[in-house]
Amino acid sequence: MQPQPADLPAPDTGLYMTHFLTVGDVARSRAFYTDVLGGTVVLEENPCIVRLANGWIIMNPGGGPTPDKPDVTLRVPEDLNTVSSFLNLRVADIDRCYREWGAKGAEFLTPPIDRKAELRCYLRDPDGYLIEVGQATGLLTGDLADPPAGTN
Repeated sequence: MQPQPADLPAPDTGLYMTHFLTVGDVARSRAFYTDVLGGTVVLEENPCIVRLANGWIIMNPGGGPTPDKPDVTLRVPEDLNTVSSFLNLRVADIDRCYREWGAKGAEFLTPPIDRKAELRCYLRDPDGYLIEVGQATGLLTGDLADPPAGTN
């Protein structure tokens, strides 16, 4: 599959934001982001690029340092209960996404929960990456979420 230049995250001016994931199995992750979440494959591998809504997920296996990141090793998450970042998907109808993605094999941590500013739930991809799915509700009328637990 040869990608078309218009499908690649390569802006003529300014910038695009993409999200890179280190994955254990490119084919498995590519299937999740296309078959479950509805993305479109732009490039199969090296790296795998999937267009998802108005952005791109770029996936490659982990590995050791390279000349441009000499002290960095890429690997999939080891402790699924400790997270420093996650993919955040904003949707128009969270109940529909919950039903449809669940029927396609997505495993959600909980059903959507009302957090005042939004309805929100989380799922994991095949490598354990956390994905937040949210639908703005109260936020649209000025209702903000409660502060995170443990803050004033």
